Amino acid sequence: MYNFAIVGGGIVGLATGYAIMQARPESTVLILEKEKAVATHQTGRNSGVIHSGVYYKPGSKKAKLATRGSRRMVRFCRQFDIACEVCGKMIVATEKAELPYLNTLLERGRMNGLNVRKISGRELKETEPHVNGIAALHVPEAGIVDYRQVARVLSEELQRKGGTILFEQQVTSLHEDEQRCIVNAGGESYEAGCVINCAGLHSDIIASKSGVSLEHRIIPFRGEYYELVEERRYLVNNLVYPVPNPSFPFLGVHFTRMIDGSIHAGPNAVLSLKREGYSKFSFEASDAWHSLSYPGFWKLVGEHWQEGFRELYRSLSKAEFVKSLQKLIPEIQADDLIASVPGVRAQALNPDGSLVDDFLIRYGERSIHVCNAPSPAATASLEIGDRIAQYVMRRESGMSRAG
Repeated sequence: MYNFAIVGGGIVGLATGYAIMQARPESTVLILEKEKAVATHQTGRNSGVIHSGVYYKPGSKKAKLATRGSRRMVRFCRQFDIACEVCGKMIVATEKAELPYLNTLLERGRMNGLNVRKISGRELKETEPHVNGIAALHVPEAGIVDYRQVARVLSEELQRKGGTILFEQQVTSLHEDEQRCIVNAGGESYEAGCVINCAGLHSDIIASKSGVSLEHRIIPFRGEYYELVEERRYLVNNLVYPVPNPSFPFLGVHFTRMIDGSIHAGPNAVLSLKREGYSKFSFEASDAWHSLSYPGFWKLVGEHWQEGFRELYRSLSKAEFVKSLQKLIPEIQADDLIASVPGVRAQALNPDGSLVDDFLIRYGERSIHVCNAPSPAATASLEIGDRIAQYVMRRESGMSRAG
């Protein structure tokens, strides 16, 4: 019997296992991963940005964990010789209508303890000479890293400390009572004192298997990227983001310098009809029904159908994608872009059609479910792992005293 079984070998699951073994080295920790390697889905397919916390409502879990998590992530990378860079980010206003929300982000950033400052279009040109903007926020704390490498180091450290990672172990059932949890996966049965669900795109399904009642539902949104051809990488120096539309729950297409020097442009955000649907034509009937049968999804569509249509059109038309990029960098042309690796974001949606705007964790009798951990979860993963580890240690101590 294991002390802890963690479902999911993405960065949050690995960071949680690592944190538990740091806090209590004698613990037995098992990670069950349904793929053949760690970091296969959201962790290995994101933009690689170490987020500063500038976007998030002060006092929220995202704000607290991202601001602390970004500093923690940089320290972790330096400790284990993982390439990372604190390069800074520009959030760029291209028209006057965007200035009020730029000021809102300035205030949020300051309230979250960041050294963010507003600069003029002229100052922007000094740092990003090819970017078009009338004003911008400079966020010096933002950085870049390869989260796949972070996940590999976490998995190595966890196993070095005695933890176990098993691959091709898709969870089919989960039963818990007052004494233990039984997890069936990959044709085997595993017993643990506590199960921690870090299954990302499948987190709501795993939670329901354990009997936890959820109002929200995970809706998968595919993000499609392009990258600049090598000879045009000079157009972007670091991270360049638009001012996001405050009524739409995504950040808009942006430019990201990756740690390997490539420049990625995107993503858009379109409904995926398969949880791991990385192609425009990916389809899985049960996954599609899971999203389309949820009333909250149609309320979201009713509220944001115009933005949703634009995102879909941008998915189908490279010319439209290019046009959106030209708002930030007018020199960009279609021939400058080649298709890059897409990703799928697991986003929790409420029954009223609103997106769950913060990290969401639910608790069962002997289980913990990380039910909403989209961006900036990779940035905050070490802090999320610590928070879960602290909770389970306190709970175990309480159970021991009660016994």
